[in-house]
Amino acid sequence: MKGNKLKFNRVAIKVGSNVITGADGSLSDGRILRIVEDIAILYKQGIEVILITSGAVAAGRSEFTPLKKTNIIEAKQIWAAIGQVKLMSSYQFLFGKYGIQAGQVLATKENFRDRLHYLNMKNCISAMLENKVLPVVNENDTVSIEELMFTDNDELSGMISSMMDCNSLIILSNVDGIYTGTPGKEGTELITEIDEKTEDFDHYISASKSGFGRGGMITKCNIARKIASHGIDVFIANGTRDAIITDIVRKKDIPYTHFVASYKKESGVKKWLAHSGTFARGAVTINDGARHALLGEKASSLLLVGITKVHGSFKKGDIVSILDEDGKKIGLGKSHYDSKKTEQNLGEKVRKPFIHYHFLVLEDKNKNSVMI
Repeated sequence: MKGNKLKFNRVAIKVGSNVITGADGSLSDGRILRIVEDIAILYKQGIEVILITSGAVAAGRSEFTPLKKTNIIEAKQIWAAIGQVKLMSSYQFLFGKYGIQAGQVLATKENFRDRLHYLNMKNCISAMLENKVLPVVNENDTVSIEELMFTDNDELSGMISSMMDCNSLIILSNVDGIYTGTPGKEGTELITEIDEKTEDFDHYISASKSGFGRGGMITKCNIARKIASHGIDVFIANGTRDAIITDIVRKKDIPYTHFVASYKKESGVKKWLAHSGTFARGAVTINDGARHALLGEKASSLLLVGITKVHGSFKKGDIVSILDEDGKKIGLGKSHYDSKKTEQNLGEKVRKPFIHYHFLVLEDKNKNSVMI
């Protein structure tokens, strides 16, 4: 069912490298123009659009060949520096033809590490939208360090759409969506809708990655499920199809995979925390009683009485991972105590919780817990 309750007041659109680059890696001006034309139609209808675009490294690679002694990390930084200028110039010129002012926002994962940085970026993009400036967002590959890079711009688009309270996220790739097998093979079908009740379908998804991107369909699916759980409809569609964006917004009968938004709406703090696992300063192990309480139907905070062990050093207010007795991560949250005070009060009945429910997020129940 391609529902009638879909909203598109504010839309995040992610464009993959393989959508806007040719086989040789050079930018496809024709394809970028088609994307811009589609977005311009939404813009003129009063729909707020945030564009998250890949393609800088690919564009730079086609323009410049580094010296042989230049290592791959340095080469990518140079390609990004050259390609980002070319990419943004193309967008700014083409949007300008439609009377739309486009502005560049370069992000690193560090921008999401704490509430201050997070809210600073949110306020910047909000101000752009209020002033009718279309944000064009990309990872700042020239300064990002490998340990703190986004998986790819699919992850960035998810974080941006969640942060900016978008109604919908449209992820444009070079395929029509998620299939039950290899696209084109006999018997393979497109999965048109995925919701919280959909059975696990990971075995359908190819682990291969696109030629000019860092991620693949597995990344897209994981991000889509996570963002849909935040109350945002997610669409994975083929960006090489003309008018694909406006066709989705107009609810036309076209091929795509729709991850249906959860009816449950998360707070802004929980949305931030959901993407903050990279920045956890330490961890705590909890007993089975605390685990059952957290994973139960009733909302529950994590109390010191349920903690059996402290890992690492952290301060009050730091993000801390929560592990069960098998060492599996079941969630994370913002700690009310530092690691020293936590150790001193292990198993004690203290009035204030270690992590209050409002500052606690649990692992997606559709995914396996991860070992750390």
